[in-house]
Amino acid sequence: MNIDKDLLAIQEVRNLVKKAKEAQRILATFSQEEIDRIVQAMAEEGIKASRWLAKVAVEETEIGKYEDKIIKNLFSTKKVYDSIKNLKTVGIIYEEKEKRVYHIAEPVGVIAALTPTTNPTSTAFFKSLISIKSRNAVIFSPHPRAVDCTCQAAEIMHKAAVHAGAPEGIIGCIHYPTLDATNQLMTHPDISVILATGGSGMVKAAYSSGKPAFGVGPGNVPAYIERSANAKKAVKAIFDSKTFDYGTICSSEQSLICEKLNANEVREAIKEQGGVFLNEEEIHKLERFAFRCDGSLSPAIVGKSAAAIAQSAGFKVDPNTRVLLAELSGVGMEYPLSREKLSPVLAYYEVENWQEACELSKRLLALGGMGHTLSIHSEDKEVITRFALEKPASRIVVNTPSCLGAIGGTTGLTPSLTLGCGSFGGNSTSDNIGPMNLLNIKRLAYEIKSPEELTAELLAAEADGDSEEELVKKIVKEVLKKIS
Repeated sequence: MNIDKDLLAIQEVRNLVKKAKEAQRILATFSQEEIDRIVQAMAEEGIKASRWLAKVAVEETEIGKYEDKIIKNLFSTKKVYDSIKNLKTVGIIYEEKEKRVYHIAEPVGVIAALTPTTNPTSTAFFKSLISIKSRNAVIFSPHPRAVDCTCQAAEIMHKAAVHAGAPEGIIGCIHYPTLDATNQLMTHPDISVILATGGSGMVKAAYSSGKPAFGVGPGNVPAYIERSANAKKAVKAIFDSKTFDYGTICSSEQSLICEKLNANEVREAIKEQGGVFLNEEEIHKLERFAFRCDGSLSPAIVGKSAAAIAQSAGFKVDPNTRVLLAELSGVGMEYPLSREKLSPVLAYYEVENWQEACELSKRLLALGGMGHTLSIHSEDKEVITRFALEKPASRIVVNTPSCLGAIGGTTGLTPSLTLGCGSFGGNSTSDNIGPMNLLNIKRLAYEIKSPEELTAELLAAEADGDSEEELVKKIVKEVLKKIS
């Protein structure tokens, strides 16, 4: 008998949402202690499964590096849990005693969670933890090329939660993630919020669904090595970041910018770290391999090693090469490698000074990373501050591997695998998303002054103010005093 997979998928979505809604109503009644016990149990089971799920993810998607997938899974369980375990997410979570205002947390309901093929299991762990911590249900729509590993990660979280006292159906995963099924999930009337991590098309669909959505835009991250930086340390940090899981984290560096003053030092460090500069012919071959006819990034390059990419593109490099570098003279669609590449490939630029680096960084961000992340290596606090003040990036990480710094691994930022780009990137928030983003905060406010007191206060302010005529007289008087 032939079974229509699209119809099967849509029915699965309806069943999952129905179960999740019923489960969430029950979870919403749980105390903080009950929620914390469940979240702890989930994190512990995720930690235990981190190694074998990393293996499953690499085998299914053929993307990334097994050892680094383990670290991602541990980050999304241990590190994320440690950052949220003491958060208040139930009842009165904050008091403004003098103002007599009390902040009360309410869950948003059922969350539709879209996950990428680049971080399929770690994203499922992360979104499960922050959803349950905020007393929400969550249903995953995995990438079609990462269905098995994402569903297994979700099932581990579900079993751990239920075993610790959560209701059945509180975490679900679509096993037939067709386009229709994903759209059905996002537009279902019982879905309250969409948490989208993935390509720009997916994020755009999430924002177009008519539901509140936390979407994440692309990250065309510039990395600037300013003249005061330790070039060897900076290049090592950039290469460690760029080769972590073969560049699949969207906050990994996409372009390296240095000054002509320190270019020789930077180039020497690049050579020591296993970087190879491509010639003009190799750059053209890489461009044709990396990007499809419509201008979109080819999946064939994503999460592959530098040597494998070179071979597929039609040229050879030393098997131990860590990063491929393309020295470019411009930014834009006519320079494809100036865009996000999600692989150990870097665009390379040399500039005269930090002001020129500033403008170049803005152009790179505008090309496809608005509001995401910028990396700077410098010991000059004034330059660092100017970069932070002037760049359309929600995260400016300093002297650290960008991919790990932006997600809160090597910095004090909130540990997260969903990084908002703010209005710069058309996102609803610039936060590193966490449980607090998945709560409705009510305010209980008591009267602290009577209407009569308010009226008297405002009338007194009016009486204290000078009339326009009196103000002009005062200004003239001051001017005459200075002249005389």
